[in-house]
Amino acid sequence: MYELVQAGEKSYYIQSPAKIGIYLKNDTDMYLIDSGNDKDAGRRVRKILDQKGWTLKAILNTHSNADHIGGNHYLQQQYGCDVFSGGIEAAFTENPFLEPSFLYGGYPFKELRHKFLMAKASKTKPFSDPAFPHDVEVIPLPGHFFDMVGFRMPDDTVFLADCLSSAETLEKYHLSFIYDIDNYIKTLDKVAAMQATMFVPSHADAVKDIRFLVDLNKKKLQEIAAYIMSACIEPTTFERVLQRLFVDYHLTMTYEQYVLIGSTVRSYLSWLRDKEKMNAYIENNTLLWQCVTD
Repeated sequence: MYELVQAGEKSYYIQSPAKIGIYLKNDTDMYLIDSGNDKDAGRRVRKILDQKGWTLKAILNTHSNADHIGGNHYLQQQYGCDVFSGGIEAAFTENPFLEPSFLYGGYPFKELRHKFLMAKASKTKPFSDPAFPHDVEVIPLPGHFFDMVGFRMPDDTVFLADCLSSAETLEKYHLSFIYDIDNYIKTLDKVAAMQATMFVPSHADAVKDIRFLVDLNKKKLQEIAAYIMSACIEPTTFERVLQRLFVDYHLTMTYEQYVLIGSTVRSYLSWLRDKEKMNAYIENNTLLWQCVTD
């Protein structure tokens, strides 16, 4: 873990729970793509940079989930470097309390206020800022989170952030966090049509051909959508659907999984409702869901 792997002529990644990308601008100046999940990840990054004699110019954040921005604060303190982020992601990065609040849907209780869901704050600049490396292409990849992006480097290496889960993760956990199902599907189609010398997803192996992994993720999404519809043949509550998912897929409920998977299930229900495949109505002061049948 935390070994340096070369992905392209000027691109590298640090093997970690969420891959940390590197763009080597020249012999000494480099940019990070995300920063890991905490201060310890930041220290490990600094150790690698010191060993290589590289200087951190800036961090390019794909999105604001804590496991991608957790090292920002430490590295910004150590190097005085810029952090670039965009849209709603910038707001969450500067105000990380928003993430557990959004996921829980209210003020998060103390078991949700920790580094897994809430990084330390860091100051950001927009991608339009003149200091942003002009030779790096910003690729919008919404769906997993609000304004998530990927980056294409000058050597044609593409960092894909969290728009794909590995085959192993899909087989073991089945559900990955998705905020906007409709935009997520559009992103999958967009990625499937991309060409690059190397693709580097944050939570899957780097590959030259990404289409197989896209197909796996799309099939799993369709499977979960079909399961949720089957769970709503009779009118039922969100909580009951969530419980059935955890039982039938042999998952273990924790506070973190409750908010992450719970938020994802709500997103599926909203998407199915907008597609007119699901009805929602209130009965006896309870919101009920029922799939539309022919």
